[in-house]
Amino acid sequence: MDNLKVVILAAGQGTRMKSEVPKVLHRVLDKTMAGYVIEASQEAGADDICVIVGHQSAMVKNTLKDMYDNIKFAVQKEQLGTGHAVMQAGDFIKDGNILVLCGDTPLITAETIQKLCSVHESSDNSVTVVSMVVDDPTGYGRIVRENDNFAKIVEQKDASEDEAEINEVNTGVYIFKAEYLNKAFEKLGNNNSQGEYYLTDTLEIIKNDGGKVGIMVADDADEFMGVNSKLQLSQAIAVMKERINTKLMLEGVTITDPASTYIGKDVKIAPDTIIYPGCMLEGKTVIGKSCIIGPNTRITSSQVDDCVTIQMSVLNDAKVKSFTTVGPFAYLRPNSCIGEHCRIGDFVEIKNSNIDDGTKVSHLTYVGDSDVGKCVNFGCGTVTVNYDGKNKYRCKIGNEVFIGCNTNLVAPVEIADRAYTAAGSTITKNVPEDSLAIARNRQENKEGWRKKVNK
Repeated sequence: MDNLKVVILAAGQGTRMKSEVPKVLHRVLDKTMAGYVIEASQEAGADDICVIVGHQSAMVKNTLKDMYDNIKFAVQKEQLGTGHAVMQAGDFIKDGNILVLCGDTPLITAETIQKLCSVHESSDNSVTVVSMVVDDPTGYGRIVRENDNFAKIVEQKDASEDEAEINEVNTGVYIFKAEYLNKAFEKLGNNNSQGEYYLTDTLEIIKNDGGKVGIMVADDADEFMGVNSKLQLSQAIAVMKERINTKLMLEGVTITDPASTYIGKDVKIAPDTIIYPGCMLEGKTVIGKSCIIGPNTRITSSQVDDCVTIQMSVLNDAKVKSFTTVGPFAYLRPNSCIGEHCRIGDFVEIKNSNIDDGTKVSHLTYVGDSDVGKCVNFGCGTVTVNYDGKNKYRCKIGNEVFIGCNTNLVAPVEIADRAYTAAGSTITKNVPEDSLAIARNRQENKEGWRKKVNK
């Protein structure tokens, strides 16, 4: 649709959430509710998006502008209703087709938005509202029809007894021709039980002024589930989780227990990968084919190549190349890159380091700020001592190095190719190629020591 502009209502406090966090910033899986609405709009082809903020406006603006480019904001200083909120967009709504969405409906899809735009345009409507049919309409504005055509929308508190029985309800999603919307705003009043300016009233004004009001009945009412409490948030998470997991399984991913597997919308997983129970995959994570992930693994914004096994571990902004195994109980922190055919074992932490092909860091080891070569063997309890309390330094470890158990490598230090360090050493000087570095006191036995100290 040409000249599509989106207004997202995100000014409400959301008191039923019982939270200091603005309602639209609560997360469904790994993304804010408002974020889902913004992305659905963008995927539907909208380039101009204005978010109406109010309660804790600075927090909402700062969060969303850090995540999305070219988003405009308008502030509703007083909460005087949805019509008043849209008015705050000012010049943004003076022309084009104005699509109004709610920031607390994270399940809406780009396909539904595109369908709405198509219906609106092909029918040459002045305004088109999306309705849905529900078993329990309590709390929703009712769609009142005359001879199957739109008559008006009545809010719950203003509904008559007969109107309250109607189960076709307003979703809060509309698309207007701008000229009709702005003309309706000139006549919009607040003569209702709440004393607010309802956007719903503009539809009746447009109809009475000779405009054409269309209704598109939603195919899936879940898309318009408004989240107003933590209970409803959990319900939205369940729907989104099932939607994402179903799509991945149909694309060839094995998810052994979808109910306990949480995968973000932006995560990409190739076929023949198996996801075991208790996994949480988030952010821009990309996982290759024929991997085994889990159980009980969390991966955030990381790249995992083909044929990798990761179990009971945490990866955050890390990269793991093919045929490598990670875990159990490993922690790969940001800017860590693990090569092919590596072994990162239990209780190993890697931070801001490059580990080349064939290297084994099998257990109880910390590697931070280091560049490690090929086919290195780390003994149990190795620590790269990279921080002196003020500055951080890097270690460089060459190819085919053997690090003895309980070695401390005090950076900056370099261990050259094929060098060894003796168990229990604290290495503070560079070690040449093919050398053995020993940095420990010679053992001395104090015979009879216990009796002497216990006199």
